[in-house]
Amino acid sequence: MARTRLADAVRVARWADGALGPGTQGGTPDGKGTLSDRTAARAAGELGLTTEQVRSDWDIARLAGLVEVHGADARPGWRLRAWDRDDSAVLRGWVALFDAWSLACPEPGGQEPSAVADTVSAMPQVLSFLQLSAGPVPVEQLLDLLGQRVTELRTERCEVPYAPAAEAGPTEPSAAPPRPEDRRAAEPVTPGELAPLLDWALGALAGVGALELDDEPQGGQATLTPLGSWAVWVKLEQICVAAQSPAGNIEQAAEDMLRGCARLRPNAARAEYQAWLAARPVGRAVTELLAAARGEDALLRGLAFEALRVVGAPAEAGVRAAASEATLRPYALLWLAEHDGADPEDAHEALTRDEATWLWVDTAAAVADHGEGPMLVRHLESAMQATVPQLLQEVRAVGHPRTVQVLVALAAAHPDPALAKAVRRAAFQVHTGGG
Repeated sequence: MARTRLADAVRVARWADGALGPGTQGGTPDGKGTLSDRTAARAAGELGLTTEQVRSDWDIARLAGLVEVHGADARPGWRLRAWDRDDSAVLRGWVALFDAWSLACPEPGGQEPSAVADTVSAMPQVLSFLQLSAGPVPVEQLLDLLGQRVTELRTERCEVPYAPAAEAGPTEPSAAPPRPEDRRAAEPVTPGELAPLLDWALGALAGVGALELDDEPQGGQATLTPLGSWAVWVKLEQICVAAQSPAGNIEQAAEDMLRGCARLRPNAARAEYQAWLAARPVGRAVTELLAAARGEDALLRGLAFEALRVVGAPAEAGVRAAASEATLRPYALLWLAEHDGADPEDAHEALTRDEATWLWVDTAAAVADHGEGPMLVRHLESAMQATVPQLLQEVRAVGHPRTVQVLVALAAAHPDPALAKAVRRAAFQVHTGGG
């Protein structure tokens, strides 16, 4: 259903990707990435559409993330690139459109901006009611529910005390603000005030495919589509997950959250990542995780990419960019290999020998900083090199900034005196720049 709903937008986005090369004047200098009249007319002619259809499909493509706006230009988004191979990209694109329903259809004219904002804020409760009803609901009943919710929203903002101004007397500068229990309830909202706004909201949601409207003489009914019911369920699940952060790190910055997950078992850490991600926009979350990965703590680097695995496809663009950074490259290449379908046990084949050695040293640094000696000794067994002398030679050549500290820690932890001596010698050679 999501593919069908977005098919026209995908067609226009792909046309733009193929027909408008870099440097073309396809956009307008309004900072919104809209199509120029000339480009819209050209697209209409080549696709057999009207210019109005092209502009509508282009707007949907922008709202669904099929194209991304950069200044006055629009470029293909990751969802368009992944459209044919990743069903999650399709669903995320539709959910983005669902979230932007109030932008997909202009509100009716002559309405107070505050009333429009209150309607948008109240619609999640209306949609939740539709989802729980699991069937047609009279629009008249939805109008009553919307009125109750808008009244609640306005009451929450109301700070006017019950006492009339004439009885309250002059206000002293030091007087305490009114207590919540002293605040006057907002005047109930009239159906006539909200009826056109509810019609707009329901029409816009029907336009993006979230619900269906049945026109009847008594006022009609609204029913969530299977796609709309799924989307509302996902939103409710996200709220529940965010409210049940297992380790209480949901409000922390990425680095602090990762530190809080360092001692958790894999499943518990994954649940924490999910709760943390559910509480913030995905783009911001990816940026924060990559910033944490760039720090000096190798443990956080590995944990950050574990969290990015939970993010999934939306992190692809950021991870691909990170692959150009030497510190993050091995982690990014492993992430991308797994994302492209490689078995996690075989993903290391995406790394060159030097990259794999660099990753071994970085992981050893994390173990040295946060683990115990025996764990570091076991880590030695995970090296791809067949012998310790060969490992030491390649470790010295790879140039990791923590090489000396790792080798010193390994020498101190290893029970074999001869091997420990060889490792210390290698550490000394790296420290002094010797061969």
